[in-house]
Amino acid sequence: MRTADGRSHTIRNVIWDVDGTLFDTYPAIARAFRAALNELGRDAPLERIADLARESLGRCAATLAEEHQLDPEVLEAAFGRQYERTRPGEQPPFPGVREVCEHIRLLGGRNVIVTHRGQRATTELLAAANLTGFFSDSITHADGYPRKPDPAAFNAIIERNGLERDETMAIGDREIDVRAGSAAGVMTCFFGSVDTPVEADLVIADFSELARLLEVPDR
Repeated sequence: MRTADGRSHTIRNVIWDVDGTLFDTYPAIARAFRAALNELGRDAPLERIADLARESLGRCAATLAEEHQLDPEVLEAAFGRQYERTRPGEQPPFPGVREVCEHIRLLGGRNVIVTHRGQRATTELLAAANLTGFFSDSITHADGYPRKPDPAAFNAIIERNGLERDETMAIGDREIDVRAGSAAGVMTCFFGSVDTPVEADLVIADFSELARLLEVPDR
């Protein structure tokens, strides 16, 4: 495949983010935060909550707590109770994800995960979408690595899986994913609005676009 700057890449491995990249989780997260606010006698628009959640769940909880004069720990506990009721099927994979994963597997490459989400929650999402078999390794919150954009988790998963950095792409929906991938020396792909000012090697709005790019032989 070729990036916008004309460079040619053969991608055989992908480091995936989970929330907002592999899976469309933010709507369910926003609903859980809103239910938590309602439980505590408050309310906020879902779109506002989702925008905050995309920055980080910690940022979302802290901001909502400040805006609604709540104890952040009380709000986080209420959110946890509400989110526990969310079924994995309510957080589906984005269209085209399976095709990209299948392409990487057919090449003999690896799909791996680096996420701030917990191990159990990550495993449940993969199982519900019948995607478990596509992934060979993951690093989650439980592994204790510094949070992105620190590249430590990326470097660790690259090294323990023997991934060639020039054949590996990191995909995420936030700037911190791109910065971590770049610092780890791999190609970066931002998944989201093409108008977002982020310095990634590739910016895509849907995974069917990426699947097509990966399938086009270099010339």
